[in-house]
Amino acid sequence: MTANHDAYIAAAPEAFRPMLRQLRAGLSRALPDAEEVIMYGMPGFRIGDTIVAGYAAFSKQCGLYVDPGAIAAHADEIASLKLKTTKTGVTFSTSKPITPELVEKLAVSSRGAKGR
Repeated sequence: MTANHDAYIAAAPEAFRPMLRQLRAGLSRALPDAEEVIMYGMPGFRIGDTIVAGYAAFSKQCGLYVDPGAIAAHADEIASLKLKTTKTGVTFSTSKPITPELVEKLAVSSRGAKGR
């Protein structure tokens, strides 16, 4: 179990670390008043008592987790990048990266959808 975002990124697969650093920076820009937390073993951004966005690294891909409304609102842009989605997440890899612009849009949309 990692104690903070730096430790989480350091423990992630080496190929994903630069992407995770960019992801963290983009989420920090989009959610400047959010607190960085680790919940359920994943780094997240919390405003009040609500997790607005989170991310994770796996063996072959990374994921950004936001409110389902944010995924729906940006479905066309996600599809244009050929990224896979779940109800609450977008997965990406070094061969199919997520753009910094999309990260920020998803974070802002998630915040709005969660009323924060």
